[in-house]
Amino acid sequence: MPSFMQSWEAYRPSKAVWLWSCVGTAVATMIVGFTVGGWTTGGTATEMAQQARSDARAELVASLCVNKFITSANAEQNLAKLKEASSWERDDFISEGGWSQFTGLKEQVEDANDLCADQLVAMEELPARADSPVAQPARTEG
Repeated sequence: MPSFMQSWEAYRPSKAVWLWSCVGTAVATMIVGFTVGGWTTGGTATEMAQQARSDARAELVASLCVNKFITSANAEQNLAKLKEASSWERDDFISEGGWSQFTGLKEQVEDANDLCADQLVAMEELPARADSPVAQPARTEG
């Protein structure tokens, strides 16, 4: 009786076995690639890029909104009112206050008001404002 290695060396697969082995390997590679390998289709990549763009825009407007809110008159009283408002009313408070409206934006940025309100409510206290600009040292040429 031949040993396992001798049988393995003597084995000659048919063309059908070769074909189905290649097809099976290709299918297994695609399954592994799309499930755990991180591969995506073009449509999924486009959706991911659009979502990232939308999220980045909302975060930018929310950051500007927080800055505008903090530097506005009566910021401390407005922050107290914002914290007293229920969570579903906060985005309306921000919108009505005009802190999320900016020149050049034709329409509201989705989720920006909610992000702005969340960032403001998370603050323990307002940061100190510099009412007067810091004097810059004189430049000397030489």
